[in-house]
Amino acid sequence: MNRIYTTIIIWIPILIILQALVFNHICLFGYAVPFVFIYALLRLPLNMTKERAFTIGFLTGLALDIFSDTLGLNALCCTILMALRRPVARLYLPRDEELLEIAPGIKTYGLATFAKYTLTTTLIFCTLTFLIESLDSLVIYIMCFKILASTLLTFALILGLDSLTIGKSEKRL
Repeated sequence: MNRIYTTIIIWIPILIILQALVFNHICLFGYAVPFVFIYALLRLPLNMTKERAFTIGFLTGLALDIFSDTLGLNALCCTILMALRRPVARLYLPRDEELLEIAPGIKTYGLATFAKYTLTTTLIFCTLTFLIESLDSLVIYIMCFKILASTLLTFALILGLDSLTIGKSEKRL
């Protein structure tokens, strides 16, 4: 378990810096923005206490808010994401006790289950982000297209990133 936390502690700052310096400046066709930094939050073990998960989510979002000048948007969305992560995982995971002890990933949950978990949580994060961001000028069809495009782009990047980081020692259930 300590190896998982060490890996995540290394991943969070790297992904925050990459998000702030690279991915925030990518906007495909004016709509799709990749939110790759949430990969580190999605990989946290599901048996982590709520207080620790909320703190990590809030601090991750706050650090990105500081670098991106988004005034608490990412802190709020990351905290809500951490609150909804376990219920979303329970929708797709067959056995709670065994699957809560390991970090979610392709190797541990299989491609289909991890893809459903990632797609759902990414959709939640993108919906929250664009809904909060566009409260002053609500154009529904543009916002829906941004949510869909950003969700699919982020989903593809997270699956690619996870397939690159599969360790040999991770077990598959």
